[in-house]
Parts: sequence; structure tokens; C-alpha cells
Amino acid sequence: MSSENGQGDRGADGAPPEQLALIRESVREAKVPRAKPRTWRGAELAKELPVARVLVDKGVLHLDRYFDYAVPEELDAEAQPGVRVRVRFGAGRHRVRDGRREGGGLVDGFLIERRAESDYAGPLAALAQVVSPEPVLNEELLRLARAVADRYAGSLADVLQLAVPPRSARAEKRPSPEPLPPPPAPAAGSWARYEQGAGFVESLASGGTPRAVWSALPGPQWSEELARAVAATLASGRGALVVVPDGRAAARVDAALTALIGEGRHALLTADAGPEKRYAQWLAVRRGSVRAVVGTRAAMFAPVRDLGLVAIWDDGDDSHSEQHAPQPHARDVLLLRAALDKCGFLLGGWSCTVEAAQLVESGWARPLVAGREQVRRAAPLVRTVGDADLARDEAARAARLPTLAWQAVREGLKHGPVLVQVPRRGYVPRMACAQCRAPARCRHCAGPLQARDAGSLRCDWCGHEENSWHCPECGSFRLRAQVVGARRTAEELGRAFPAVPVRTSGREHVLDTVPDAPALVVSTPGAEPVAEGGYAAALLLDGWAMLGRPDLRAGEDALRRWIAASALVRPQTEGGTVVVVAEPTLRPVQALVRWDPVGHAVRELAERAELGFPPVSRMAAVSGTPQAVTEFLHAVELPPDAEVLGPVPMPVTMAGQPRRPGAAPPGEHWERALVRVPPGSGAALTSALKAAQAARMARGSAEPVRVRIDPADIG
Repeated sequence: MSSENGQGDRGADGAPPEQLALIRESVREAKVPRAKPRTWRGAELAKELPVARVLVDKGVLHLDRYFDYAVPEELDAEAQPGVRVRVRFGAGRHRVRDGRREGGGLVDGFLIERRAESDYAGPLAALAQVVSPEPVLNEELLRLARAVADRYAGSLADVLQLAVPPRSARAEKRPSPEPLPPPPAPAAGSWARYEQGAGFVESLASGGTPRAVWSALPGPQWSEELARAVAATLASGRGALVVVPDGRAAARVDAALTALIGEGRHALLTADAGPEKRYAQWLAVRRGSVRAVVGTRAAMFAPVRDLGLVAIWDDGDDSHSEQHAPQPHARDVLLLRAALDKCGFLLGGWSCTVEAAQLVESGWARPLVAGREQVRRAAPLVRTVGDADLARDEAARAARLPTLAWQAVREGLKHGPVLVQVPRRGYVPRMACAQCRAPARCRHCAGPLQARDAGSLRCDWCGHEENSWHCPECGSFRLRAQVVGARRTAEELGRAFPAVPVRTSGREHVLDTVPDAPALVVSTPGAEPVAEGGYAAALLLDGWAMLGRPDLRAGEDALRRWIAASALVRPQTEGGTVVVVAEPTLRPVQALVRWDPVGHAVRELAERAELGFPPVSRMAAVSGTPQAVTEFLHAVELPPDAEVLGPVPMPVTMAGQPRRPGAAPPGEHWERALVRVPPGSGAALTSALKAAQAARMARGSAEPVRVRIDPADIG
């Protein structure tokens, strides 16, 4: 109580005026506590459109629909379509007071639309809170998210979690910059090296919507060519979206685009930017401040206005496949965007996937390739070392590298850096029989045997040492390294070339660039740094290990990784040489020697068509415990033309080991069944699987069943 209430110059407790002033100032500076969401008991409803249709963020299939809520008059202005809201969810019919449903836990959601009346006849709960008046969900993004959810048998809430980044209040308060005028149309530049390249750029600049599968020539020009396609689209007054596998590729396209059209016309959306900065960039895109986006996988949902072009680089990279439900692939999402928004489409890469070949064969997209003479001028010389060469090579039996590889390294180091690609990182190699190459297994648990530093063999699963191993297949007592890690390879090369620096690039430490100086660069696939001026030579080691993976895409993936590394090497006219240690008669190796990834993809597609494998057919993987998979397959109403393959046991994941997408939890024994349908029945298959999964969740089934549509790894 102050002196104004009759206490003179003293407070109620006899405090002096200075202390009272300090207390008042502290109260003023104190942070006002945030009000809790109200139940709006007895509150007046909005005069117009008093019903809000809300998508609750529950992410379960049996709740994949909209729910109606009443709009209090106090929230009428802020409760607009597209904003984030909080609602009370889960209250029963008996919890009704004054005509309003009450109770339930607070959940987040999106306000989809305002309506004059509800289809629900019972009492409605009121919106609890409008989290932010910023509309983050427009009709185009909602339509795309629904299409993705339907294609992958997932829920709309799960897709929106991938499409809309987490909110940052500070980012929302900052205004986005004013949009800049469209840039002038760029020249064709290096696109002129391709047969239809100049026409493709001109079509984009004139407002056209060309669709192309682009086989990029070796070298670093790919980022500049992508930038020119984006600039041409911006010149027509439309927006553009480019999705790349990782942050390094995004940085290269970002730099090329900045050099071509300047700053302020595009946004870079990567995880490296941090949540607040990334959300600010995303808001600038949604508000229309920038019309072009370059980013990694999550950018496939970027809300670009007036979309004129969607582009994806290296669609075979695993990074384009989302690991969170419903696990969409960036290529398929961009295909949906191209169809829904009627915009241009560009799928590019040094290699060519089977899905890309199918787009060309179906006539949906046109090929964008260079002539054979242009390819020969840009590609390096590729030489092979097969089993017959290794058997005759004394150096290969005594050391890791054959004579041809040593010669290529020595010659390359005279002119610049040399790249060495190994299939895996680490140090300890797994062993195999030197004669028949059967994997060396532990006699106690059948686990893989590894060679330690002292030369002893030890099981990677149970730790048991093996002192008297012999091959059960051929009886040989000789062992060889099955796959030697990057660190072990770097150590061996360092001893062989003591005067040359050795650099490694892998999962823990990925190099972006290396200088144009003699050096050995040992890298795992996908982590190869770019050399200034290109590598003088490259060694592709243990090719048989990459080709021998038990996977449908083993050959395609091995060729893609080899070409990605070889594209960083100087052209043959400048002395660039690539040595691949693999059987030269194999189809992927021959495609690398001829530099013909398109021909390899076309032949793979023909074989997939004969066997009925994706992408010619649509396929779903259903995995879980044996009982759960059996019950699910009996309950689901599959299309009449569906074919069930299996179920078969899945490999058991050991505790502490990396877990592949779709694998069973560590230590659990799961089975997997594949459901295949011919073209045209994919939508019916996903709808049936989604309905069966929703019914299981509604019943509260204890044992989980995982459904993956078009899985990348089907064995």
C-alpha cells in the first residue's frame, strides 16, 4: 500500500519511498507470465463462420481426418485458415457444460478452414488458442501434403511435420525483405554442350514447362548449369525449387546462383543454418520475398509461389529418402508437385537411375544428353583390374594395390592430387577366403571375423578369437581383406608414399575441397572432396564388395558412386585416369568404361519389367513379428491383382550396430512380406494398406506392423 492510501511517506510495512520505487520498477521489468489456453466457458462465438475445421497433430492413421471446433469471438480475427492453433482433444460426450464440450489434453494443430456450420451434430469444443497469426499452411501445400500421404499410406499430420518447420517466434516478428524484380534471362552458357540444352533454358525463360532427365557431363559445371535453369525460370516471373543430396552440394549451387543473379533472390534451406535462421528463410519463401529455393531433402515441400520449375540432383542418393514417417522420396514428391502445379521438371545427375530411365521411356520426360564426342572429351580414361589380372600380379598378392594402380598413383602425383575411394570407413577389415571369397565366419556364432592390429582373427559379434580358420567351402587356409576401411587404406598408402601428404574424408570429417597439389585423398563414397582443377587420377578399390551386396540396386548404386568419383577427375585429354578394381566383364563396370549410365539404366529397366520389380510395379513392404504380419495380411483387403511374396525372416539387428531403415529393433526376430501390384493399382494398394493399418491402431494392437511403400532396399 502506498502513501496515496493514507500511510504518508512510509509503506504498509514501514518501507521507505526508495524501496517502494525499487519494488515497483522490478514489477514493471518482470516478464509477464504467458496465459494458459482457456476453455472459453460461456464465451460468445464468432458472428460469422463460427466453426473451425482443424487438423490435429496426432499422426495416427485412424485419426487422419479433420475435426470441427467452435471459434470464440475473441479469437475471430486471428483464427484464419493456415494458422497454428491449440485445441483440447479427447474429451468424451459426457463432458459437456453449457452446450460446450470440455476437457481433453491440449494438442497442436492447423486451422484448415472456417465454416458456417458443422457436419457434427453434437456439441463442439472451442479453440483453446491461436499459437500465431502467421498463416503457414496454404492450399497448395495442403494439397501436396495430402497427395504425399495418400501415395505413401501415411497420415496428413506426419507429412505436415516434414513440410512445415518448427515455429520460431523471433523469426516471425522480423519482417521479410521486399521482393526484387525478376533478373534478366541468362545465356545458355555450358548448356550448349548438350544437344537440347540451349532450347531447355530458352523454354524456361519464355514461360514454358519442359520436363527433362539430364545426364550431366563430368566436371564441376553442373552447379552453374542448375543455376542457369533457375535464373531462366525467375526471368519468366515464376519460382524455382532445387533439391540436392547434402549441404556441400547446396553450397555449390547457392554460390553459383549468387554469382549469376546476385543476392536476395533465392533462399538456402539446409539443416546447417539452425532452426531460427532456417525458419526465417522459409517464411521469406512463403511470404513471397524470394522466389527460388535451394536446399536439401526437407526443401522438397518449400512453399514457393508461382512454381515454374522443380529440379533434383542425383536422385539415387540415399539422402533423398526421408527416414521419418511416411518416408517419402524427394524425387516422387517433386514429381507430384510438377503434376499438381503444372510446372517444369528437371532430374539431373552424372549417373542415371532406373526411375529416371522409366520417365524417359514412358514419354513423360525428354532426355537431355550430350553427344558421344562431347562425352569422350569430358570423361577421364577408365582402366579395369579384374580377378585374372590380380592372379597374375605378384604385387597384388603381396600388397593391397595391383601394379596398374600403383603406376596410376605414381604418375598422377606428378601432376596433382589423387583420389582413392574405399567402400567403407574405419580401420578393421573383415576377412574372406582368398581363393573363393566366401566370408570368414565364426565357428561359434557365425558372426563375421575381423583382423586386428596384431594379425589375430576375432569375431565381431561374440569376440571369440579364431586361431585355426579354414574355409568350409573350398578348404583354403588363406585369407584376404573383404573390405578395408578408409583409415587403414590411408595408413598403407602413407607408408608406401612417405613424402606425399595423405588426407581422409569420411563420416566423421568430410572435406569440401582440396588444393591443386600432389596429395593422396582417401574417401568413402559420397564424401569425395572437390579438387581445384580436378584430380589427376582416381582409384576405385574393392569394387566387388560394392557389387556383391544382396540388394536389387547393388549394380546401379555401385555405378552411381563410381561415376560420382570419376567425374571429379580431369578429362582424358588432360591426362586424367581412373582405375577400378572390379571384374571388367560385369555390366556396371562396362558402363563406367564406356561412360554410359543411361544405357545401363535402360537395360536394368528392361530386366525389372520382365521380373515385375519396381519401378515397373508398385511394391509395399510389411514387416513385424511373424504373428503380427500374418494377422495383418489376413485382415487387409488387397486389390485382386496383388501378389504377396513371403513372408521371410529378416536379419537380426545386433545391439550397438547401425540399424538400416526398416530393420527390426535390436535383438527381435521379425519377418517381412512384399506386396506387389502392376501399374495402375498402386493407389488401390496404398489405400488398402492404410485402411488395415488404421483399423489395427484403432483396436489398440500391441504388436507393431510397419508398412513401407516402394522401399529402396528390397533385397
